[in-house]
Formats: sequence, structure tokens, C-alpha cells
Amino acid sequence: MAYDYDVIVIGGGAAGLTASGIAANFGAKTLMIERHRLGGDCTWTGCVPSKAILKAAKVAQHVREASKYGLIDTSLNVDFKSVIGHVHHIRDEVYHDADRPEIYENMGIEVVSAEASFVDDHTIELRSETGSKKVTGRYFAIAAGASAWVPPIEGLDTISYLTNESLFELDNFPNRLAIVGAGPIGSEMSQAFTRLGSEVTVIERGLQIMGKDDPELAGLLQSRLEKEGVKYQLGAGVNKVGQSGNGIAVSYEKNGIVETLEVDQILLATGRRPNLSTLNLDAAGVQYTKRGITVNDKCRTNRRHIYAIGDITGRYQFTHMSEHMAKIATTNMLLKFPMKIDTQNVPWVTFTDPELGHVGATQEQLKEAGIKYEVYHFPYTKVDRAVTESESTGLIKVYAKKFNGKIYGADVLGTSAGELISEYGLAMKNGISLRQMADTIHAYPTYGLGARRAADQWYVRKQSAGFVKIVKTIFGYRGPVNEYVPGTVV
Repeated sequence: MAYDYDVIVIGGGAAGLTASGIAANFGAKTLMIERHRLGGDCTWTGCVPSKAILKAAKVAQHVREASKYGLIDTSLNVDFKSVIGHVHHIRDEVYHDADRPEIYENMGIEVVSAEASFVDDHTIELRSETGSKKVTGRYFAIAAGASAWVPPIEGLDTISYLTNESLFELDNFPNRLAIVGAGPIGSEMSQAFTRLGSEVTVIERGLQIMGKDDPELAGLLQSRLEKEGVKYQLGAGVNKVGQSGNGIAVSYEKNGIVETLEVDQILLATGRRPNLSTLNLDAAGVQYTKRGITVNDKCRTNRRHIYAIGDITGRYQFTHMSEHMAKIATTNMLLKFPMKIDTQNVPWVTFTDPELGHVGATQEQLKEAGIKYEVYHFPYTKVDRAVTESESTGLIKVYAKKFNGKIYGADVLGTSAGELISEYGLAMKNGISLRQMADTIHAYPTYGLGARRAADQWYVRKQSAGFVKIVKTIFGYRGPVNEYVPGTVV
């Protein structure tokens, strides 16, 4: 059968853009469909605007705390409309340089603005303001993404609330802000708005912030944010909201006691759900659950010619994993080369100040799997670059095999934690041990040197007092024998 297209990509976010580009480079006749704007969540409501506002807030904090660097602290009046204008400018710049349709059309990709739904497993209907039409495809890559999830809280329909999809369109600065959820979005925005001048309260059902991250490092981050002014209500759940004069009354329950908080705005940072409703997946016979489209590690659905990638699968809601999955899917789809998702070395970073990053297995996962490991610590107080920049809040934790230094996972809290986590990810992917990292020359003074210094701790523990005594005896050395107790950092 002759199809209209070799590959039809549904969605123009990180996953869809990557899949379309790779498909075109492989010589496939490609159609990419996006119902809103190319770039998706990352460009318009996620990574890009959040990092832009975090940077603005960090600059404001530096001005207030200039004495940390030997300068004079200065009070600051924040023009919020200018800050949001800057955020919009950055979004537009990224869109123009990387996401606009002409870039992909010049690659030979046909780009259509429409909503897509399946008619059968090889046919979709495209609906737009100008009408509808049906097209057929040999292969499909579903990359329709996810949207902010709004929990069923009484009274939400009576107020104007925020999600990450509306936060960056704010005109008026919220002097009092409630954030529901202490995950990555909630943590980043709590710090950003506190630094810009808001009185921020975070309400979280869990007993720690950043529930998927290392408890010790999450605790250190919480202490830092509290010091800056963020207030936390942990182990608390919002049960009702409503109008209160010109503001919003937020009712929450903690330890059986109901409290009410008066704020100007409430931000729901409560997670995301896949965009399934308009796809008509049943018509194509594609299996899915409320968590997303079901795929195997080749990103293939139960229909051999239909793949799903990115947030729509519910597996990993990170831009970098969307791009990774797009590469896996298109390579399997078009080249028939067997590639699988790398599930062992998935990194994530929360871009608070300091950053909090993770890659590989967590300690909990290692314990559940019965894997024996050692924890190698290295504090930022011993990273000279961090000390010179007055950024010494932080800690590196690496989980590795005692015998040969094989790395199972790592957690980092500190400046440039995202860069360090990438170094550990590269090491793990390519079988580089702590011994090999310790033997690799790192430039001084860099934050990356902290990764090498953490690896040095493996050597420290391998050096037993008994071994040193034998060396002394053989060569006639006369110095003392250093014995390091567990936990000593050299």
C-alpha cells in the first residue's frame, strides 16, 4: 500500500522535533503536526521560562547579598513586568533559533498546525480552523506531550489559579504566593518568587521536599530555601480554596488541624498528565492507561508501526529523555537497528540555587536490589572553586562497588550540580570506575575537580594501614601510618 507519508509525527515539542529531524535525515518523507506552537512545554511553559526567571531572581539575590563578595549590599525594587518581559524575550529567542517551522521545512519536513486523531491504525484526521482532512502514514511517532494536572480541590472553580502553563503570563506580582507541591517546579518557583520579593508558603503532602531525591541532600536544600524565606507546611494537604476579599483563602489540614492561609495567588505544582483525550487511540488499537501510552524499551506500542515518545508515555518527563526516546524510536522504526532506552543512567536536575542532581540508582533502589555498595562523600567546602565563589553549600555523594569502584549512582547538591551529574552519567554509561576518574586529570580550579576529589576517596579507603606497614618495611620508610576512620574525607 502507498501511504501519504513515511513518518507522521504527532506533536512538536522536544520529542516531536527530534524525531522529525532524525526521520528527515534518514530520508523519510515526514509530516509533523502541532496544535499549538512548536517547541512544546520546554520552550513555552517549562525549562526555558523557568530558568530565565530563576536567573533574574539569582541576580536580585546577588545584589542583596553583595557583601558575600566584599561589595555593599543594596536594597532592590523589582519591576516584575520587566522580568516577565525578559522571560518572554528569552522564549522568543529560543523559538526563533531552534523551533520555528521554517527550520524544519528547510529540512524537507512538512509542518502542519492542526489537531490530530486516529481514524484507523494508518490514518489520522487533521482538524484546524480551515477544515479537516485525512492522511495516511507508514509509521507514526506519537509525541503529544503532557499538561499540568489540576487536583480535585474544593473551590478551584471559583478562583483564578496558576499552573506552570499560566505562571509566565502573569501581569501582576503576587506579594503572597501559595505553592501546592514541593517537587522540582514547586521548589524552583518557591525560590525564584521569594528572591523576587514574594512571601511564599509551600504546602506538600509528603514529609520532605523533592520526594524522589536523596533525603539528606533534599534536607540541606530545604534548609537553604527556608533561610532565604520560603515557608513550608509539610505533611499537609489542601482541602479547600475560595475568594477572600481581593485574595484567595487556602484551607489545608496538617496533623488533624485545619489552618487557613490568605494569599494573592496559588500555584498548583502537582505534576503532569499525558495528553490522551483527543488522539482517539482506540481507533488505532493502541494500548494506554491513564498514566500514558504503553511502550516497550524500544518505544514501540502494541502496534508494530506506531511508536510513542516523551511525556505522552508517562515514563520520563524530562526534555533530555524525550530527545533520547525520539532517537531510540526513529532508529528502530526506520533503520531496524535494535536500540533500547537507557534506563540505567537517567539523570535529572532541579535548578534551584544550589542545584540538586541525580543519576543512576538511588540508595533505596540499591538496598531493595540487595546490591552491596559504599557511599563516597565529598563536601563543597573542600572544592576550592566553590570556596572562592562563596558557593560552598553542597555535597557530592557517589554510590559505588567497594572492590573496583564501579559506579552505581550519584547525588549532588551544589553549584553546577547538573554538570557534575553529567560527568557521572558519562562515566557510568562507559564503564568508567572511580579509580579511573581519580586517575584522570581535571583542571584546577573547577567544580568538575570536585568529581575527581570524590573519586579520590575510593583510593583513600583502599589504602589500609596493613598495606602501608608492608610498604614501610620493604622500602625502609620511617613516617607514621595514617589510619582513616569511616567517613573521613581527604
